[in-house]
Amino acid sequence: MDLFDLDNNIERLAPLAERMRPKTLDEFLGQGKLIGEGSLLRRAVAADRLGSCIFYGPPGTGKTTLANIIASTTNANFVKLNAVTSGVADAKKVIEEARERLRMYGKRTYLLLDECHRWNKAQSDSVLQAIEQGYIIFIGSTTENPYVSMTRAIVSRCRVFTFSRLTEEDVLKGLKRAAADKERGLGNMGLEVTEKAFRHLAWASGGDMRTALNALELAALTTKPSEDGVIRVTEKEAEQSIQQKSLSVTEDMYYDMISAFIKSMRGSDSNAALYWAERLIEAGCDPMLISRRIMIHACEDVGMADPNAIVVAQSCVAAFERIGLPEGRIPLAEGIIYVSEAPKSNTVVTALDAAEHAVKTVKHESVPLYLRDPNFKGEEKVSGYKYPHNYGGWVEQQYLPDELKDAEFYVPSTHGFEQDIRRRRAERKKKA
Repeated sequence: MDLFDLDNNIERLAPLAERMRPKTLDEFLGQGKLIGEGSLLRRAVAADRLGSCIFYGPPGTGKTTLANIIASTTNANFVKLNAVTSGVADAKKVIEEARERLRMYGKRTYLLLDECHRWNKAQSDSVLQAIEQGYIIFIGSTTENPYVSMTRAIVSRCRVFTFSRLTEEDVLKGLKRAAADKERGLGNMGLEVTEKAFRHLAWASGGDMRTALNALELAALTTKPSEDGVIRVTEKEAEQSIQQKSLSVTEDMYYDMISAFIKSMRGSDSNAALYWAERLIEAGCDPMLISRRIMIHACEDVGMADPNAIVVAQSCVAAFERIGLPEGRIPLAEGIIYVSEAPKSNTVVTALDAAEHAVKTVKHESVPLYLRDPNFKGEEKVSGYKYPHNYGGWVEQQYLPDELKDAEFYVPSTHGFEQDIRRRRAERKKKA
């Protein structure tokens, strides 16, 4: 091998996750709903007719991989930029070259922008016209919600595809493929990995294929061969390489404990909720799972009975993230106790479900004339809209479309803060 062959050296020394990146749709793991047989995205890629889009999802779920597969299968030119290191000048250069390429050769250009949420408005605006006129086909890749983190102008011109975390079985399949592959993987190392080690890496990676593969490679490279020359990676090496202790319980017990923790918080038993949370952490559970459940229950099970619950939950979780273990368990415990002991109401969930059902049921609604968006000046005279502040803060007025004018999605309970809401509603009805 030529030691000065830069491309070969980069490929040879690249991390395992990079070397094992799938090159075809058949090698692609997970995201069956997005890229499965007959799906819109798969058909568009196969027909080389993919329009501008944004791939959004957690790290290690295949966003960049799919973009690379598209690059290898399309007849168009493909340019990659990273939003962290590129700016308006880079975008303009790509656009100018794409315009010239289309004019001279009739060849389209794909622009893949990694971490696309990092671009500011000026950077995003620089590619808008090129997208509209067809000089480039934009593919953004991001771990942040594009509807929140990106400019509306860009998002409105793209189809957003949401990627899900990979399942443990998907990650397990990728790990075993990498361990056996002699061309791109670790197949020539004389490597033996126990099933428990594979499964621990798949579980502890949290659905992130990159994390799992990098941990496998670290375990393989740092484990000394035995006398027979075989590198044996056991559960112990897997734990050390991914820095997460293996569960000290069976998989069934683990999910049973999570269920017990969830139901204890919902049932207002802070003692039981604390016990199961601590038992899960001691068993090797990622504390962030517990953190997420605290915030979910603050909205789902406490809800409007104590709107302050989500504020406390978020603060406790933020404190845990900054402090870490072991002291971080203290704010976690505070969040568990607060949510457990708070009054309970699931009216937020039932209201959301009812509104969602109405949206899916009523296909043709009309916005009342006085709620539409005319010129602001003279709005009340023109449209009949009653400005509530002119009437002491509230005035009787229909806000729902005629098709749903009597619908009631949110019905406050008699618990906690919702008693005040019921009282205010009753007072408004008397005024009406």
